[in-house]
Amino acid sequence: MKRFFLAFVFCFSAIYAHSQSGYDITINLKNCNDTIAFLTFYQFDKTLIKDTCTSIKNGRIVFKGKNKLDKGIYTLVSQKKSIYFDFFIDDQNQKLEINSDLSKNDLEELSAVNYPLQNEFFNYIKFINKQNKEFQEYRTSINVKNKKDTLLLNEKQKVLDKRIQGYEKDFLEKNKATYIADVINLKMEKVMQDIPKASNGRPDSIVAYNYYKKHYWDNIDFKEDATMRNPFFFSKLKKYFESVIISNPDTVNVEVDRILGKPKPGSLLYKYMLAHLIYTYETSKIMGLDKVFVHMSDQYFKTGKAAGIYDDDSVINRIMKRADLLRPLLIGANAPDLSMIKATDYDIVKKMGFESAKNSEEATKVYYANEAILNKMFNHLYSVTADYIVLVFWDVDCGHCQKEIPKLIKLYNELKQEKKDLKVYSVYTLHEGDKYLKYIADNGLQDWINVYDGAHINNVTVKYDVYSTPVIYILDKNKKIKAKRIGVEQIKDIIGEMEKEYKKK
Repeated sequence: MKRFFLAFVFCFSAIYAHSQSGYDITINLKNCNDTIAFLTFYQFDKTLIKDTCTSIKNGRIVFKGKNKLDKGIYTLVSQKKSIYFDFFIDDQNQKLEINSDLSKNDLEELSAVNYPLQNEFFNYIKFINKQNKEFQEYRTSINVKNKKDTLLLNEKQKVLDKRIQGYEKDFLEKNKATYIADVINLKMEKVMQDIPKASNGRPDSIVAYNYYKKHYWDNIDFKEDATMRNPFFFSKLKKYFESVIISNPDTVNVEVDRILGKPKPGSLLYKYMLAHLIYTYETSKIMGLDKVFVHMSDQYFKTGKAAGIYDDDSVINRIMKRADLLRPLLIGANAPDLSMIKATDYDIVKKMGFESAKNSEEATKVYYANEAILNKMFNHLYSVTADYIVLVFWDVDCGHCQKEIPKLIKLYNELKQEKKDLKVYSVYTLHEGDKYLKYIADNGLQDWINVYDGAHINNVTVKYDVYSTPVIYILDKNKKIKAKRIGVEQIKDIIGEMEKEYKKK
């Protein structure tokens, strides 16, 4: 069961209020020995400090300010940075008096003097704590040792979950159209109660999933910035994109646009969600989801819809530049061509003077002085003909390459024995040709197409986003990118899927 009180990291931020009515929160905390206390609030994925009380007398803690507090869930935090309890602030009540006793268990004495709805919320907290305690006591009592014990524990979990769901449903019904009801609604899972049977006699998981996805955001007000000022919204948003929707880039693009279309343009919630999602898909480890990052750059950053989400405008320019670099490297795109020099021609190109050129201007002069000869020497990626092309960027001295390249050699030999029409276009990312040639000779790479950027015209590390090595791409016979940034162990499966595609055509 989810606990309401969540661990957090303190972040200090300048907070600007929106009116002049002010707030006055008095907390009478018996058996409190603190000399300082903090008033914090949740905002998206952070917890921020709003106020500090530095003069606690006999457990009396006062937070007071001239400006109205933003609607949200707030927390009383001890001088040791531990959470005492949460409470909420809404537009109806900015003046609160709360009583509690640290010597009592389960917040028994927690109550609000002048706000019945706050007490409804405190009762909810106490109820959740009671269910948690009951579950932990049951777990201890049965001392899980085998599968039967685990099943018993799971059944107990279901009973308590159902009890909580019933309580929360009643809470929502009783407190309709209140901020705290909206918060509890965020926490609740919208699951189908009576799932129909599928043809195999089991509950129809597809129907259940479709219901869950359809109702996931029911009754959640994206027009209110207060929707993200609680411990539930961020985790709900994160779960939706990580676990609920299918991780297909086209599907994710549709969902990103749908969700970002809900809040008011330029609102704080809109900015937080946009910043989170662009970062998520820029750094995603799931192959192909960089397409979402490129889509967001085009749809929001290049159109000015991302204005104001960063203090430094250069961040927006960096994002757009990064997206433009990745665009030609997306899954399904035609791979950028390369005009490379064969490793065996290293001595010829070295004599031309490329390696002794001190700057790009000198290298350019060397290139034009030898252009006619070079044009005959270039080995183009697009001249390679094979059903499956493994494009690998690596470095002889790279520690990871020294582990992965031997694996690739072994796999290549296995696939050739299986009569796969496969070629390896091996790109050495540096210019130490002697080392490259020695590795080729020592490790039997003669059957590969071994090349490097001898004429310094490709800038391969930028063109193919090679910020570390090795980097492996898989291309089909038309030079379309089918996979990228994968491990050697994935190549065989990917080629297997490509083989099925070829057979369908």
